[in-house]
This record gives sequence, C-alpha cells and structure tokens, in this order.
Amino acid sequence: MKSEDQLTEIAASLARIARSLEALAPEAPDVAPTLGSEDAYHWDGDAGFLMAVPKVARVPLGMLKGIDAVQDILLKNTEQFARGHGANNALLWGARGMGKSSLVKAIHGDITAREGFERLVLIEIAREDLETLPALMRLIGKEAARFIVFCDDLSFDSGETSYKSLKTILDGGLEGRPDNVLFYATSNRRHLMPRDMIENERSTAINPGEAVEEKVSLSDRFGLWLGFHNCDQPTFLSMVRAYADHYGLGLDEETLRARAIEWSVTRGARSGRVAIQLVRTLAGEMGKAV
Repeated sequence: MKSEDQLTEIAASLARIARSLEALAPEAPDVAPTLGSEDAYHWDGDAGFLMAVPKVARVPLGMLKGIDAVQDILLKNTEQFARGHGANNALLWGARGMGKSSLVKAIHGDITAREGFERLVLIEIAREDLETLPALMRLIGKEAARFIVFCDDLSFDSGETSYKSLKTILDGGLEGRPDNVLFYATSNRRHLMPRDMIENERSTAINPGEAVEEKVSLSDRFGLWLGFHNCDQPTFLSMVRAYADHYGLGLDEETLRARAIEWSVTRGARSGRVAIQLVRTLAGEMGKAV
C-alpha cells in the first residue's frame, strides 16, 4: 500500500501534466456559435457554428459583363425573397470563370446596400458539409432574417451520399426548408454529376432509369436553372474595359484591346476570370494595387 507522501506526489505530478496539456491545446477560434450582426458567414459543419465573414470578396454588380440575362433573373428572384415574397432555389451552371459565384456575392452585396428589404444574410457551406444542412436549417430557421445558403462548385461523384441531405432540404422531408431560407449553388455540371458516370450507371444497372434518377432529380429541385456560357471576343473586351476602368488603370482603348487579345490567346480562353487576371497583371506593371 502506497504511503500518503507517495499519493501526494502522484497527485502533484498529474496536476503538472494536466497544466502542460492545457498549455499545448490550441485556443478556440474567435467565432460566434449563433448569428451576429454581420451579413455573411461560413458554416462549420463539424463544429456546428457560424463563422462571421467581416469582408466578403466580391465585385460591384455593375462590373459583371456578358451575363445580363441571367443576372436580371437572379437579381429579381433575390429581391422578391428579400421582400418576403415567393422565390426559388437557384442552380447556376456552366462554363468556368464566367461569374457564377461572383454574381451570387455581388447580388447579395447590392441588396444589402439598398433600403426596402428585410435583412439578407449570405451563408457559405462547403460541399463536404452538406450532410449537416438539417442542423443549419434548425439554427437559422428561427432567426428574424432571410438567408441565402450558398454552395460553390457543387457536384457529386460515384459513391457519394451527401446529396440526399440536400435533396430533402430542397423539396420534401418532414422538416423541409424553412420559409426564410433559399439555396443557391454553382456547378460546372448541369445535372451535378459527370456524364460518364450517368452513362456508366445506366449501362450496368438492372433498371437503367432508376439507377440515376435519384441523383439527376436533384437538379430538378432547383426552381431556377441559369446557364453560363463561354463569351465571344467583344464581350471579353467589355469585361476587360470594365475592370480596367474600375481600378483606374487609364489605358487607351487600342493598347488595352491589344493586350486583352494577346492575353486571351495565350490563355486559350475568354472569361471574366481571365479578364481580371489580365487587369491584375497590368496594374502590377503600372505599380498599382487592385
């Protein structure tokens, strides 16, 4: 049997170990578990809290060129929602770099800067956190605000099941989607899954139609399908000019046009993303920040 002195010494050693472990433990992130005063948040599905985003990386709505038709549709839909009226979930799909995610963030910024709307909050959710959507819905469904839950680059590969949580939220399920929540997503794929995967499941399944129906039908639950397509040269040049004017580069039309055409040829693409990359390069050459 250990003496009283030995037990005391063991207790003191355990206390020192506990203090050392506490000192090594990382500090908890400075985030709020519930909604604060900010207008944008990132949802941490593992921890179950909203991380405030004080400054959203976005451009003014007027700077987006070549997507006027889809811009008008999404803006009207979002305005209706921010007024408490009927609105649809939206899937923005198509060519890379054509402003899908930029449009969502720009419209949110445009509406929050104007009067006459209810409070509109943008919440970004990663594709990997879609299975925690029901928990997010319960958290924000009681809040006195309206929410756009936004998932960028949404798609599903073989074996993934997280789409089932999204399908239940979008349409169906006992709880469904709260009235104060819309879901916006961007994707390079019209049906959110690769074509070869669709064809493979159809060719190997006992019932080809049912094999892909569950996943393909997910896109049907978006009331708005907005397509983004590669732009022509005049549209690309207008994008470059809009960015150059916004950042005050002061380049003449002939010089800017020549650099834009050369840049698009070397990159093998024309898009808003390619345009802003050129403008950043030009600004750097001129010793300006963007």
